[in-house]
Amino acid sequence: MKQYIVERALELGAFIIENKTTVRAAAQTFGISKSTVHKDVTERLRKLNPAMAKQVRKILEENKAERHIRGGEATRIKYKKKEKKAG
Repeated sequence: MKQYIVERALELGAFIIENKTTVRAAAQTFGISKSTVHKDVTERLRKLNPAMAKQVRKILEENKAERHIRGGEATRIKYKKKEKKAG
C-alpha cells in the first residue's frame, strides 16, 4: 500500500473518531469520494490499526442507525425554507 494511502486512512480514522462525523462529511472535508473514505476506514484501516478501525466502525454504525432522523430533519428544513419564500 502506498504511503499516502496509509496516511490518509489513519487521518480519516482519527478525524471520524474525533468529530464523530459521517462518511459523507469526512469525504467533503478531505475532498475525496465517499467510497474512498469507506474503503479506507473499513478495509485498509482494519489492517493498519485494528483498534482504531473498531472505534470507527462503532461510530459508523451509530450514524447508520440515526440517519433516518437526520434525513427527516433535512427534509423539514428544506420545506421550511420553501414556505418562507412562498409566504
